[in-house]
Amino acid sequence: MKKALRIHNSDNVAVALSELKEGESVFVDGMEINIKENIPRGHKFAAFDIKEGEDAIKYGFPIGHATKNIAAGEFVHTHNLKTNLQGTKEYSFCKKYFKNDFENRNLTFKGYKRKNGEVGIRNELWIIPTVGCVNQTAETIMQVFKKRHADLQIDNTLVLKHSFGCSQLGDDLEMTKKILAGAAKHPNAGGVLVLGLGCENNTIEGFKNALGDYDFERIKFLSAQETSDEIEKGAELLEELYFKMKDDAREDFPISKLKVGLKCGGSDGFSGITANPLLGRFADFLTSQGGSVVLTEVPEMFGAETMLMERAKDEEVFSKITGLINGFKEYFMSYGQPVYENPSPGNKAGGITTLEEKSLGCTQKAGTAEVIDVLDYGEIVKKNGLNLLKAPGNDLVASSALAGAGCQLILFTTGRGTPFGTYVPTVKVSTNTELFRLKPHWIDFDAGKLLDGADMSDVLEDFISTIIKIANGQKTRNEENDFREIAIFKTGVTL
Repeated sequence: MKKALRIHNSDNVAVALSELKEGESVFVDGMEINIKENIPRGHKFAAFDIKEGEDAIKYGFPIGHATKNIAAGEFVHTHNLKTNLQGTKEYSFCKKYFKNDFENRNLTFKGYKRKNGEVGIRNELWIIPTVGCVNQTAETIMQVFKKRHADLQIDNTLVLKHSFGCSQLGDDLEMTKKILAGAAKHPNAGGVLVLGLGCENNTIEGFKNALGDYDFERIKFLSAQETSDEIEKGAELLEELYFKMKDDAREDFPISKLKVGLKCGGSDGFSGITANPLLGRFADFLTSQGGSVVLTEVPEMFGAETMLMERAKDEEVFSKITGLINGFKEYFMSYGQPVYENPSPGNKAGGITTLEEKSLGCTQKAGTAEVIDVLDYGEIVKKNGLNLLKAPGNDLVASSALAGAGCQLILFTTGRGTPFGTYVPTVKVSTNTELFRLKPHWIDFDAGKLLDGADMSDVLEDFISTIIKIANGQKTRNEENDFREIAIFKTGVTL
């Protein structure tokens, strides 16, 4: 079995595919390297001598500079490697072209057609509170409704509980409205009750303005302070919605109707070798069929942003990408925080040392397709193809933003594991087989088989089949566990 991997022929570091012991000899690209200290699985060691101040190269790109001389075979990590990232930068547009090698296969899935032409992969009944004060009221209303309908003829029910909507001003209030409006109009919801209290900043009338055009038969509103029995009235409104949606039936649609979010969390040293490249191949496949994929986690583009900029459709999109990157850096700096305060402790324990290294692995999820558009936080996908979305790296916030952008499902790669899911199906893809075996109740798909010699084309076909099954109604682990949450980005003052 191969013990180490040098990913790119210009790399001066290699990745341990299994734990390596001091004094052990390993072969990397035909070179015999004597391991000078213990190297944990998934971590890096020097394939060649790296002098102090020189860059460490992984994936063919710098991931930071050596803070002291590093001999071939020595462990490369936080004790001897430091990021090169600083503040904002100026960029120039230099477009590169990539050939898509997928043919149109005319694949279909079975979904639910909505009045606005969008297609859902679930037919669920939701309550969306405008404010956190009515979270438990919403839960009680849903429980009363479900007691009256023990045998529901829909896919599921959900209360999107959150802590915002009151005591918010400016951008924070607008972001809350946008994310909740995106949820209310999401095609996976066949019916939505928007529940307000009556005195919150996020008023129902203000929320309706954020919502814009909507299906009056499928979205209902209730202000708890304006009715004598909000529980009974809420249950009655759910009844109305239920009888409108319960006869909705799945029908065939081309996979060009799919909008898929791309996310990683709890990344490790194998993320950029297995799961993220697999998602990249899937992203290229889906966009080649006319579908859409959305990449977010802007701070985890830092250090790899030029790879996305050179794929911009035109100078207008390039300008949007530069604004996205520098704007998020300025947000960090406005709070006195360094732009490189990443990776997380879990990332470091898994073998990731610097933000550049994390970003170079993270952006692989977007494949090689042209970047067709850049979306603001809370904005909904308008153009088919690869979109970038403004949102932070935080798992819950970023995944909720992807769902709010209209993605019917999220593909979530992880090397450390996480049980969470957002309010749309969240497909957990493990970077290593050990995690898949340890947490079968968390993980939906094992990309770790790529480390054991499985062919990428074969794994991709298996993955495409899995995604179509999920789009057809097969539950993900987060759905089976009923782990479905929403989280909203906050930047400003709370009254």
